[in-house]
Amino acid sequence: MMSARHLRKGLWCGLVKLPLLSISVFGLCSAVALSTAEAQLGKPEGLYYKSWAIIIGIENYVLAPPIPGAISDAKKVAEAFRRLGFDEVVEFYDKDASARRLHQLLNDMLPRKVGRMDRLVLFYVGHAGFMQDSDGQDRGYLVPFDAPVNNATKSITVEHLKEFTRRSASKHTLLLLDAPVFGWETTELSGLSLEGRLAPESDTERRAVYVMSAAGKGEAAVRIEKSSRFVEALLAGLSGSADLDGNGWLMASELGAYLARQVEGASAGTQRPSSLRIDGDGDIVLVEGRKAAMTRGADPRTFSERQQEAKTHYERAVALLQEGKSAEEALERLDRAIGYDPTYGDAYVLKSYVRLEVVPNLDEALATGLLAVKYAPDNADSFYTLGLIHEKRGEFAEAETALRQAVHVNSTYQDVYFALGTLYADHLNDQPRSVEAFRRYLELGGTHARARATVSAADHRPMP
Repeated sequence: MMSARHLRKGLWCGLVKLPLLSISVFGLCSAVALSTAEAQLGKPEGLYYKSWAIIIGIENYVLAPPIPGAISDAKKVAEAFRRLGFDEVVEFYDKDASARRLHQLLNDMLPRKVGRMDRLVLFYVGHAGFMQDSDGQDRGYLVPFDAPVNNATKSITVEHLKEFTRRSASKHTLLLLDAPVFGWETTELSGLSLEGRLAPESDTERRAVYVMSAAGKGEAAVRIEKSSRFVEALLAGLSGSADLDGNGWLMASELGAYLARQVEGASAGTQRPSSLRIDGDGDIVLVEGRKAAMTRGADPRTFSERQQEAKTHYERAVALLQEGKSAEEALERLDRAIGYDPTYGDAYVLKSYVRLEVVPNLDEALATGLLAVKYAPDNADSFYTLGLIHEKRGEFAEAETALRQAVHVNSTYQDVYFALGTLYADHLNDQPRSVEAFRRYLELGGTHARARATVSAADHRPMP
């Protein structure tokens, strides 16, 4: 299986000129994720003409306590829908999620733009409150960036959301709310299912609106170390874990059941997500499976078949990068490889670099880099890349630890010594160690002028 080290000669050199890190020549210079949703292929003949994901994340409120990590979680969800092939992923964070903007979004923009053959997902992470309606029933509401938690005047109420879903022309609508929002009326679930049918596309003509809330009345949407239980389960579910019968189709009904089971289990029953269909009698397709299998042949089933499929996608990603073609498609191929083999260490290594330098996303680069060192501990590139990610994030002690581990794995990896030299000089204020690292770099054949100048100055410095 080709390692990321094999890419060092000529891979990135053939790409469009990229701004590299301070180390000049990078050593790569040379949860299961899903690829673009098959539903979007061949449109408008596909299941949906266009797919929309509206992502709302509010962390730093004007009139309410902050929610640490909310924007990071929202960005992860946005990236997940991009990987699923959604055409429009529109993000609203903090001040962009004011009361005026959100009401405009629901009352004007989306009803005008979303078509009747479209699929629409709206994700929200932020505060929620509740009030009593005229009948004395408790109804939840979402709290915009500039609204207080205990006053619904400027908020987005359940009634606002229901009216929005009624006005929206979209065939299928899914509201994913990382907050305790309640007060919905539901429709009866159909006895028929899309699952297992030879032509499930025909059933998608039936309208469906689903709401999934992270917690119930009187419960909290718990966050542990700035991360949401609900979002963690959501990302895993969208990556394929929620395909409960393993037939390749991921449905909203399956996702709702999966979220309820995972979050309730993780919280020992203290947080119970709800999944309700509030309109229509259909189901929502999040990932289309069978039609693609019919055109490409059955998906690999055995472990060895999945490993071979993973290798094929990984090597295609390598070729795309070597040829200077779409880095986004290369990422998609790497995600497919990891989907077939979630322990494929070299795929994580390469993806972490692409997310660091080519299609930057430091949060995802770090998450992938940590998986790289887990599944490829004998590949020095995994630690080298992780060190560069930490450095770019300003986490200099962690960067040193990772780079030191890289030279432990491969004591002759000259580029790592150069990275250590610059790290000690520029960020850790340790000149002796910088000289030591640069000296080792030169002994291994390195030629960078900065290393030569640093070592030469140290050698000619008068003894104290």
